[in-house]
Amino acid sequence: MERVRLSFPVDEVMHRHPLTVRITDMNYGRHLGHDALISLLHEARVAALADRRLSEGDLGGFPCVAADLAVQYQAETRWPDALMVETAIPAPARKAISVYHRILREADGATVATARINLMLVDPATGRPVAVPDVVRDALAGAR
Repeated sequence: MERVRLSFPVDEVMHRHPLTVRITDMNYGRHLGHDALISLLHEARVAALADRRLSEGDLGGFPCVAADLAVQYQAETRWPDALMVETAIPAPARKAISVYHRILREADGATVATARINLMLVDPATGRPVAVPDVVRDALAGAR
């Protein structure tokens, strides 16, 4: 089986967000479920963008949509583990913003998962992708 291998861009970390595994995040395997992990990543991403005065619903006048998501699971985590989600956003491509997350278990520093989500900005009138506006590039560059 081919596994996803992601390289987390440590030098691009712009935000750290503490979270706790909730009992409702557990799955039948008695660890953090995939759907809950995606929700935790979303919360951390929104907080990281807000720290730069950005919003997923209005990135330079355009909303964003998830183009793809890759997750590399590396360790289990369970209720009520404390986590730290590190968010790194390298300089955006022309029409996409790659957002990396690394989820760490605070008790021992183990990496629980590494993820990358590619966000595309879209014109709400047409639904077509648009170039990442300079105001967004500048706000993200301010994190470096």
